[in-house]
Amino acid sequence: MNVMINDISKDLNTTVKGVQTAITLFLLIMAILMIPGSKLTDRWGRKRCFNLGLALYGVGALLSAVAPGLGVLILGNSVFEGVGTALLIPPVYILTTLAFDDVAARAKAFGAISGMGGIGAATGPLIGGLITTAISWRASFVFQALVIVLIIILSRRTVVDPLAPDPNRPFDIVGAVLSGIGLFCVVFGILQIGTNNVLSAVLGAIGAAFVVWFFLYIRGRERAGKEALLSTRLFRNRVSNLGLVTQNIQWFMLLGTSFVVSVFLQEVRGYNAIETGVIFTAETVGILLTSLGAGRFARKRAQRTLIIVGFVGALAGIGLMIGLALAWSSVVALVPGLFVLGVALGLMLTPSVNIVQSAFPEKDQGEISGLSRSISNLGSAFGTAIAGTILVSAVATGNRSYVWAMVAVAIAGVIGLVAALFLPGGRPSAGHEQLQAD
Repeated sequence: MNVMINDISKDLNTTVKGVQTAITLFLLIMAILMIPGSKLTDRWGRKRCFNLGLALYGVGALLSAVAPGLGVLILGNSVFEGVGTALLIPPVYILTTLAFDDVAARAKAFGAISGMGGIGAATGPLIGGLITTAISWRASFVFQALVIVLIIILSRRTVVDPLAPDPNRPFDIVGAVLSGIGLFCVVFGILQIGTNNVLSAVLGAIGAAFVVWFFLYIRGRERAGKEALLSTRLFRNRVSNLGLVTQNIQWFMLLGTSFVVSVFLQEVRGYNAIETGVIFTAETVGILLTSLGAGRFARKRAQRTLIIVGFVGALAGIGLMIGLALAWSSVVALVPGLFVLGVALGLMLTPSVNIVQSAFPEKDQGEISGLSRSISNLGSAFGTAIAGTILVSAVATGNRSYVWAMVAVAIAGVIGLVAALFLPGGRPSAGHEQLQAD
């Protein structure tokens, strides 16, 4: 979507802000529904939720391909694809966690998954740019639908759930509504900054109130002996909490940078979709080099060390992207920084996931998987909303707006680095029990 911004906005007679809203709503809906989606895996089964999510995503892709206006594009891309993703992602992490019982093995598995996720995020601009330039932006969504069909066919080989579904397990609808409204208002309020500051403040206040209400509600429900949407005990694990912060910031940096650079190259530098996509190949290569070696790195270095080095490298990459973009107008000015950023993100994506997932026993994997994915997608939504809003609200100022947007991403990276410094420094061989003890 990032590299199609110009093509979509012209074809649908909308603005960059309109396309940014569609992208952010997709990420936000994923984040809102990831926890309810993970809870539904306990009722419906992991494989059933996975296939249902794929089907909804495919429908959304086809709706987006034929969208006559921004409204239908939001329905297809933001709503259907967002809901579908929220259903299909938790089963992937739950099944992987249950399939491996030690940190090093999980690191290897999560390395492959996180690596493919990071590569998907990085190669999306290239593939989207190629298809958009060669055919049209609509063909990119048709391509997504074809990929979904292929995954459905391949998923027929998936083994039976190691944990049988429980159709009678209660589902906290009120908790899902409260958390959904709260998060939606907070992120949508951020999107209104610079456009309608009064509405932004009102939405932010409403969102904060609903989030507080949600936590008070689930705490009261637990005290009454009822099952809540999200157990408050998940937030009492110090290691997991720090890991969740690093996850959130990592995806803030990845998606925030992706949106900012894409808009900067198209709106300020005048590059087309394919030129923009090709530049992101550097980030793809960087992520590939490190994420697929996650298992090997986990055996040699502590998870904390990998995450700290990753954040330091990511900040260095952002520094390169700011400095070279200001000093050099060439198309390759952003390549070194994107490569360093990709290497750094690929290095730390897996350890953060592994730390969080391994901090809890099997019975909590449904809940922690949903929380973990929700926090990560909130990071993506915040990255696109915050950094993107800074850029879009002042895009006419050219390089200056780009610098301020990237500075916002760097500030987030510093917060992530501080959180990583407080992680326990034990070697990965200590295993699942050591993570719980810490």
